[in-house]
Amino acid sequence: MQHRNVLSLFRRIAGAGLGAVALALSAPTLAESADFPLLSLLMPTLAEPVAASPTEALTIHEVRAAPTPPGTIDLTANPDNLWDRLRNGFAMTNLNDDLVLHYQQWYQNRPDALRRMVERSRPYLHHIVEELEARGMPTELALLPMVESSFNPMAYSRAHAAGLWQFIPATGKRFNLEQNWWQDERRDIVASTGAALDYLQTIYDMHGDWHLALASYNWGEGAVKRAVEKNTARGLPTDYASLNMPNETRHYVPKLLALKNIFGNPVLMLQLGLPEILNRPYFATIDTEKPIDVKTAARLANMPLAEFLVLNPSHNRPVIRADSALVLPADKLATFRSNLEKYSAPLTEWQTYTLKHGEKLDKVAPRFGIALPELLRVNGLPQRVRLGAGSTVLVPAGQGADDLAGQPDTPTLTQIIEPEPVVKPHGRMAKSGKGGKVEAKLSAKSSKSDSKHAAKAASGKAHKLASAGAGKSSAKLAKTSSPKHAAPAKIAKAGNGRRS
Repeated sequence: MQHRNVLSLFRRIAGAGLGAVALALSAPTLAESADFPLLSLLMPTLAEPVAASPTEALTIHEVRAAPTPPGTIDLTANPDNLWDRLRNGFAMTNLNDDLVLHYQQWYQNRPDALRRMVERSRPYLHHIVEELEARGMPTELALLPMVESSFNPMAYSRAHAAGLWQFIPATGKRFNLEQNWWQDERRDIVASTGAALDYLQTIYDMHGDWHLALASYNWGEGAVKRAVEKNTARGLPTDYASLNMPNETRHYVPKLLALKNIFGNPVLMLQLGLPEILNRPYFATIDTEKPIDVKTAARLANMPLAEFLVLNPSHNRPVIRADSALVLPADKLATFRSNLEKYSAPLTEWQTYTLKHGEKLDKVAPRFGIALPELLRVNGLPQRVRLGAGSTVLVPAGQGADDLAGQPDTPTLTQIIEPEPVVKPHGRMAKSGKGGKVEAKLSAKSSKSDSKHAAKAASGKAHKLASAGAGKSSAKLAKTSSPKHAAPAKIAKAGNGRRS
């Protein structure tokens, strides 16, 4: 029994020895394998059969900074390019229809026209974008003057719409844009932009959709509201594409969205050669304390008259009234103030003159050293016009005058009378001008002649009928000739939009 235990112990010792020999022979290969990492730690001499030198044992590893994720945009930082700032504020829903594609191709085929519009927009676009951002409105609306007026502040339509934003007189008055003899704020850059954005926000609040708001701007909010109600009654959709509207309005929003697609694509803009606009204010405003001539203001700002008028297109007369805002390039503001302080000559070379009884403009003009056509142009009067006594006109002042500061918004021109009609022998009046309305002023002599004729004709039945007709005609003519019944100003009949 004891012999058997000793034999068993001997076998165990022999097996352990053979296993150790086999493990030793296979250790280098196992040490290099990733499956047995602990073996290399237990037997380092076997894992590294060749000793390394001290210099080779030190390995230099470069630690690199983590790369910045690409494509990030910091919306809080203002870019140098105004077009980038414009794109960051795009918020209107796109219309992917054939009309948008048609107008996008139409504009792309006319890169010269696009470049001209961009150049004309340069003085105004930064101000419009800033106003839109301040109100939280989509910046696509900054491109709307391209559709309305091609960024021409002097644009005037058949519907009597004026300015960058094309306000008709009624809508302009509704949004407090002054329209008087001196100035038309529908052409004022700052005032008209504020009024246009107020109007757009109002009609957006009404419809809750920017496409419908733009349709209302073109067609009138009342018309769009009726179109929406009609579709609602029929169970039809009430979005922009589903409404029944005039062709002009149907094409209106696609034009704007086509421009959005072009200016929203930097690569396409580069291909079309559209210029960059710097993201910085172009102009600043300064109030005037005294009347000042347009030419004098441009000269004090050291800028060409044409450039001054681009920023101040709202003035109807060659003189700017006191307490009016002048718009100047931002880099010319300090120059204007410095030159104004040093300027000792009169700021205006114009004054007002009140016509006396029997005075005519063709006699007044040479007295003040001005040609009659120029006098008519300055006062906004048509040719062959006659003014009655008490009418006020603008004339050269020679040494300057300060009486303009107290002049009302509309001077006294209540007795504007067109030339007297030519009376033919058979009694009919010939119209003066081509197709224009004639406002006749009957002389005392012709009135007495008509009265005698009417009294003589009252003797017979036939003469009574003639007298009745002549009496009505005389009364009608007398009524139109009276200064108390001056012809009313024409007002474009339109809804809340700009369509006549």
